[in-house]
Formats: sequence, C-alpha cells, structure tokens
Amino acid sequence: MTHDDTTHAQTSTHDHVFLGDNHERNERRTWLVIALTATMMVAEIVAGTVFGSMALVADGWHMSTHAAAMLIAALAYLYARKNARNPRFTFGTGKFGDLAAFASAVVLALIALLIGWESFVRLANPIPISFPQAISVAVIGLTVNLICAWLLRDDQSHHSHGLDHQYHHQGHSHDNNLRAAYLHVLADALTSVLAIAALVTGSIYGWLWLDPAVGIVGALVIAKWSWGLIRDAGAVLLDYVPSSEDLPEEIRSALEEEGDVITDLHVWQLGPGHHGAIVSLVSERPKAPSSYREKLSHIHDLSHVTIEVEPRAA
Repeated sequence: MTHDDTTHAQTSTHDHVFLGDNHERNERRTWLVIALTATMMVAEIVAGTVFGSMALVADGWHMSTHAAAMLIAALAYLYARKNARNPRFTFGTGKFGDLAAFASAVVLALIALLIGWESFVRLANPIPISFPQAISVAVIGLTVNLICAWLLRDDQSHHSHGLDHQYHHQGHSHDNNLRAAYLHVLADALTSVLAIAALVTGSIYGWLWLDPAVGIVGALVIAKWSWGLIRDAGAVLLDYVPSSEDLPEEIRSALEEEGDVITDLHVWQLGPGHHGAIVSLVSERPKAPSSYREKLSHIHDLSHVTIEVEPRAA
C-alpha cells in the first residue's frame, strides 16, 4: 500500500490553509458594518434618551442584537486567519466560518422568536403608536441596513435557497459566515420595510393591529432564513455530501480507468471553495500516488487529497 500525503507532510510547501478567496475582504467589511451599526445604535439610544423617544431607544437596542451577532462572524474571520497555519488544526480553520454561521443562525432564530412573541402580545393588547416618529425611526434603520447589506454582499451569490443550490459544484466558494452576517442585516431591513408599510397604512386607516400582524409575518420569514442557514452550515460541519454534489463522480470518472477501481472514497468540505478527499483504489498495475494526483489536478475545488493504492489480488 502506498500513501500520498506522507511526502507532503514533510515539506514546507504543503500547508492546510483552506480559507475562502475573499476571507480578508469579507473580514474588513464585517468589521466596518459592526462599526456603522454600533455608531447608529449609540446615536439612537442617546437621542432617544435625550428627547424622550422610546421608539428610538427600542430600535437602538434592537440594532445591538444584530451588532452582537455580526461580532460572531468578525471574530470567526479573525481567529481563522490568525490560526490558519496552526498545526493543531489538522485540516486548517476553513470551517470556523460555518461554525460561526451556525451559532449566528441560532441567534437569528431567537430574534425571530422574540419578534413573533412581542407581535402576538401587541396584537392581543394594542398600544398607542406615534406614527410619524415610528416611521422616521424605521426609515433611518432601513437606510443603515441597506448600506450594510451593500457592504456585505457576496459577489458570487447571496441567496437563501436550499442545499441543492448551496452545494452545487460551481458554487462551493460560498461563505456561510458572510451569509450569516448578511442575513442579520437583511432581517433588520425586512422588519424596517414591513414596519414602514404597516405604519403608513395604519396611520391612514387607524389600524393599530396591522403593525403587530406584519411583525408576525416578518418573524416567520426570518425564522425560515435562519433554518436554511442552520441546515446549510450544519451540513458542512457534519461533512454531509448532498445528492447534487458531483465531486465524487468527477473523482471516479478521472481515476477509474485501465482496470483501476475505487474501493473507498471520502469527500468533505474544508472551507469555502476547498474540499478534501481520501481515495482508496485497487489496480492491476499500481502507479505512484503522484500519477493519480495528476489525474485529479483539473478539479479546482479539490485542495487536499490522500491516495491509497493496493495491487489487485491474484
């Protein structure tokens, strides 16, 4: 039996840095969004306290929850980058983003639950609304969130579709950590849009029930987004390979020729745009592991490969 990774482990050219292509750019943008959100949060709380506006104070504290969630993403970027070459992380720190995304998705789900609960309470016990003030706060919040969403946009994709889209072979550079921060901003923007629509309509017709009713709708949408993120990030953490993933078949089609047969194959994601594979095969005429590695060199997402070769039993 021959193993391919033993020679690489002894060279200085082989590392386990499996961070996304835009890791540092995404990290800088996340810190910028946190700074913007925190500044707006402090401004709203101070202004609300000085001018006696509970709407401003409440929105300020609401923004603090999203700032805290985005801090999870920023710290994950920082830690993953600082420890990218730490040998104690056997396969690098590329999955830190997915771990942070999972945690952030749980926070997003809790926010959806709180919004839904508060909306139900308001629906059962309507309270007077200062429509002009509330609308102005929602507009300010929406403006800040749109700026943050633009900063956190993913140039490749930022959609909350299912696993089939998220894990299509051509889209493996998707960064779940950035997606988590983006969804927090998007959730805040959605609540602002719905609030503006409900408040404007409510001010015209005097419908106090419309604002909490729309809040429930917003909570359900945010809960759906959080579930999608929990599912996708969790799949990466558990090395789940969806049926739409074509990487195993690409490996098989590249190696199973001239009587060579793959007997065991493991494929998993190491980080955004990076995958690892362990391949065991039997061959009538075994070659050096490097020759099999060469056959896989055209697969861009395959960043770390271990080849095991055994001669076919007589």
